[in-house]
Amino acid sequence: MSNLIYEFEELLAPYAMKSTLSRGRHYPEKEHAYRSPYQRDRDRIIHSQAFRLLEYKTQVFVNHEGDYYRTRLTHTLEVAQIARTIAFALRLNPDLTEAIALAHDLGHTPFGHSGEEMLNEIMARHGGFNHNSHGLRVVDKLEERYPDFPGLNLSWEVREGIVKHSTKFDKSVHITELKPSEMPTMETQIVDIADEIAYDNHDLDDGLTSGLLKESDLEKLQIWRKVLSQIPVRHAGLTPEKKKFLIIRSLIDMQVTDLKTATEATIAGLKLRSPWDVKKRGTKIVSFSKEMQAYRKPLRDLLSAKLYRHYRVIRMADKAKRILKELYTVYLDRPAALPDKVQARIAVDGVRKGICDYIAGMTDRNALDEYKKLFYPYEKV
Repeated sequence: MSNLIYEFEELLAPYAMKSTLSRGRHYPEKEHAYRSPYQRDRDRIIHSQAFRLLEYKTQVFVNHEGDYYRTRLTHTLEVAQIARTIAFALRLNPDLTEAIALAHDLGHTPFGHSGEEMLNEIMARHGGFNHNSHGLRVVDKLEERYPDFPGLNLSWEVREGIVKHSTKFDKSVHITELKPSEMPTMETQIVDIADEIAYDNHDLDDGLTSGLLKESDLEKLQIWRKVLSQIPVRHAGLTPEKKKFLIIRSLIDMQVTDLKTATEATIAGLKLRSPWDVKKRGTKIVSFSKEMQAYRKPLRDLLSAKLYRHYRVIRMADKAKRILKELYTVYLDRPAALPDKVQARIAVDGVRKGICDYIAGMTDRNALDEYKKLFYPYEKV
């Protein structure tokens, strides 16, 4: 690696994960002349097929509901932007943080969490389905881009970040090779919370745009009123659209600032001399203040009650589950009808795992098109 990379990493905090401390790759590779291992990981993720397909995978609203709403790809980019900002502010490794953020949803199914729930139900007696472990499978095996190794051959730390990603919607998984008893790096911890900040605030935006959320609902929240009270007088005449964007930007800034301040206070009380000190701790270090946690809970409760459990969202989710279940049933009954590439995977991993991989890799549009081809009598196959 170039001297510039070494010089940059010397500016990082002692507890940041530096590329010179990496546990390496499964298949050893020669270092790049001017890109760090984590920069190479980031670039491999961005150029992967799984990353591109996130553009047409559901976040909350199914893709055909409208072009405005977030998709898995736009969500991922927002997480990466927030996470990288926090990493810089805390003198952690921004390249590792960004790579983990860009990879954190690569294992997601079509139709968001409802798709994952259905695949987990279908595969319950055959190992189940978890999008974190599937994300690791994608980067380790299913991506086929390089002549010298399967998958993307990512660094140990990025792979650990994928399987140890944990939020309200994400469960970390135990992979012995990736030392489940160790705490994740602080870079991974940043991505966990950046993910929460991103989906809470963009779901607010999408919910208001769809009409499923009303500003009158949000005005009951202390955090919403706090931001409203801080809007300068000169902005009193803003259009509703501009006012919405200003409030959501302010909410994100407030949470990121609180996270930085609270985490710095926690770090100050610890004697962290290396990233291994972070890993030895029994609890995470990156966190909001208790005050911010109290602000955020009613907001998240409101999103759950008014948006995620809205009858229209539930209808979309139920429809998605039926589509995936019927696709799986048809494929299992007639695996010979599957494409040659899937047949090759089945020969290695078995029919159920091969079908599960195939469905998990679909976009919303893929799944809907497949459903039409298989069930609509006048649709070309």
